[in-house]
Amino acid sequence: MAKRKSRDDEYRNFQKEWTDLYAFVDRYGSPHCLICSETLSSNKKWNLERHFMKKHAAFATNYPEGDARKKACKELQQQMNVGQNSLLTCSKKGESLNSASFAGSYSIIREGKPFTDGDYVKRCMLKIGHELFDEFHNKDKILQKIQDMPLSAKTIHETAVKMAHQIEKVQMQKLSTAAYFSFALDETTDICDINQLCILGRYICGHAVHEEMIAILPMKNQTRGEDILKTVMDFVNEKEIPLDNLVSVCTDSAPNMVSKYRGFLTLLSEQLNRPLLNFPCIVHQEALCVQSCGTELGNVMELVVCIVNWILSRALNQHQFQSLLEEVDSEYPDLIMHSNVRWLSRGKVLSCFATCINEIKSFLDMKGVKHPELSDCDWLLKFYYLVDITGHLNELNLTLQGQGNTVLTLQQAVFRFESKLTVFIKDIETGRLAHFEKLRMFCDSYQRENPNNSLDLQQLAGFVSELLMVFKSRFVEFHKHGVLFTFMIRPHKTFIEELDLTVIPGISVSNLEMEMADFKESDIWVEKFVKLNSDLECLAQQRAELAKLHKWADMKKLERDDHLILQTWKELPVTYNTMQNVSLALLSMFGSTYMCEQAFSHLNHIKGTLHSRLTEDSLNACMKLNLTSYDVNFKEMCEKMQQPKSH
Repeated sequence: MAKRKSRDDEYRNFQKEWTDLYAFVDRYGSPHCLICSETLSSNKKWNLERHFMKKHAAFATNYPEGDARKKACKELQQQMNVGQNSLLTCSKKGESLNSASFAGSYSIIREGKPFTDGDYVKRCMLKIGHELFDEFHNKDKILQKIQDMPLSAKTIHETAVKMAHQIEKVQMQKLSTAAYFSFALDETTDICDINQLCILGRYICGHAVHEEMIAILPMKNQTRGEDILKTVMDFVNEKEIPLDNLVSVCTDSAPNMVSKYRGFLTLLSEQLNRPLLNFPCIVHQEALCVQSCGTELGNVMELVVCIVNWILSRALNQHQFQSLLEEVDSEYPDLIMHSNVRWLSRGKVLSCFATCINEIKSFLDMKGVKHPELSDCDWLLKFYYLVDITGHLNELNLTLQGQGNTVLTLQQAVFRFESKLTVFIKDIETGRLAHFEKLRMFCDSYQRENPNNSLDLQQLAGFVSELLMVFKSRFVEFHKHGVLFTFMIRPHKTFIEELDLTVIPGISVSNLEMEMADFKESDIWVEKFVKLNSDLECLAQQRAELAKLHKWADMKKLERDDHLILQTWKELPVTYNTMQNVSLALLSMFGSTYMCEQAFSHLNHIKGTLHSRLTEDSLNACMKLNLTSYDVNFKEMCEKMQQPKSH
C-alpha cells in the first residue's frame, strides 16, 4: 500500500516529459494544453494522454514522438508565452497599462462579447484618440500607451481567469465562514449539447445577504441523481466548503433531483446523514399549476395555438394579417407565438388573441378556413375565462420573480393567491364576475343578443376549484413549514412547540426556549419587530404602486425585504444568539431557482453561435464575473502579477 501511495503521489505532480509527449505544461498547478489552451482538472498521465489522442490525433500524426514533436511543442510554448510576456512587459512600463488591460477585458466580458473583440476595441480607441487628442502636445505618447495596452484574445482569456479566481477566493472565504448557507441547483444544455449544472449560493456575511452564482459545472455524461451528486461533491471537496452549515437545497422538480430513492436530494441527505430541508422551485410549481388546466381548457388552448401558428408560420398570411391589424388600428401589431417553457407566454398569447379575435375571425373567413368553435358560446365562455385566470396567474408569477426574495415572501404570495382563488369561486357562482373583466364583457354582450338564453358559469367555478386543489397539492412543503418561516418577522408571536427545528443544524432547543421566554417579555426588543412589520408593509405598498405603473426599474431601487429583516435581527444583543441563528438559517434559504434561469440566459448570451468554443475555464470565469456582486480590484491584481514560471 505504501508503495502504491508513493506512486500515486508521484503521478499527481506534473512530469516534465509530458510536455514533449502530450503538449502540456504545468500552469498554476494544473496541466494546460498548448494546442487548444484547455486546462485539465488533475495531473494524471492517463487524462493527458486521452485528451491528446482524442482531440489532437492529427497533431500526433503530423509530429510523431521524438525530435519533431519536441520542436513543435517548443514553438507552441513560445507562442503561449506571448500573451503572458506582453502583460509582464507592460508591468515594467507601468501598472496603469495592466490595470487598463484588466478594465478593458472586464468590460468586454460583462457585455458578453467575444474575446477577439479586444483587438477591435483597441483599433477603435486608436482611431478615436487620433482625432480626440489632436491638439494635445503629448498625443503620440497617449496613442503609444493605447497601442501598448495588451488586449488580445489570449490576454483577455488570461485576465478573465485571474479575475474570476480573485472573486472566487473572496467568495469561498465568506461562504466557508457563514453560519448557514443554502444551494439552488438547476441544469440546462448549452449550444454545444453539453449539460451545464448551475450552483447558486445564498448566505449571510456581515450585514448583507448574498445571493449569487457559485459555479457552472459541465456534465458530459449522464445526469442521473448520482451523477449530479458526484459533480457537486467533487466541487465542494475541492473548494473545501463545509456542508455541515448547509441548511436547504432548492431545485426544479425533475426526477433526477427529487426522486424518492435515487434522486440527488435523497442521496445528498444520505451522504450528510441528516434531514435536509428541500424545496421545489416555487416559480416552476406555479408555472406547472398554469399548465394543469384539465382536458377541456387544454383543448381551448390547443385551438388558439393552432390558429396562431397557422397565421404566423406562413409569411404571406402573416403580412396580410399585419396589414389588417394596421387598418383597424389594433392594440397589437401582430399575434404572439406560444412557448411552453416561458412562464408568462400562455397568458400573453391568450390576451393578444382575445383582443384581436374579431380580426382573426374575419381573416380566417377571407382565407376560407373554418373554425366553428370561434362562434360557439360554450367554447368562448371557457376561452374568456382562461384569458382572465391566466392574467391573474401571470401577476402572481411576476410577484415571485426577482432576486432577494425570502422564502417567507414567496410563501405568503402563494398563500394570498390561494385565498384569491376562493374569492374567484364565489365571484363566478354569484355571477358578478368582478374579477373576470374579459369574461364579464363577453357575458354582458351575449345576454344582450340572447336575452332568453343563460350561460353555465358553474363549470367555470369548478375549474377554479380544481386549480385551488392543484395549488394546495403542489405547495405542501411550504404549508408544512409555514409557522417556521414566519419566525423571522414575528418571533414574539411564535411558539416553540410549532417549530420544526430538526431541519436547522446546530440549534439547541433548550437554549431557544429560554431565549424566547425572555424575549417575549422584553418590550424594547418586541417593539423592533412591530416596527419591522410596519416597514415591510410600507415596502409592499410601494411595490404595488410601482408595479401598477409598470415602473420596474424604480422597484429595484427599493430596499430589499431580506436586508431589512437582517438589520433588525443584527440589532438584538448576543443574549439572543440562538434566536439569531434560527433567523439567519431562514434568511439564507432559497425559495426559487429564478436566478438559475437568469444564469442560463447569460450562458446562452455568452456561449452563443459566434463564440461556442469557449473552454470550461473561460465560460466559468465569464459567468462568475457577470453573476456575482463582488468587484474586481484591478490595482491589487497588478501588484500581485508575477512572471510565469518557466517549463
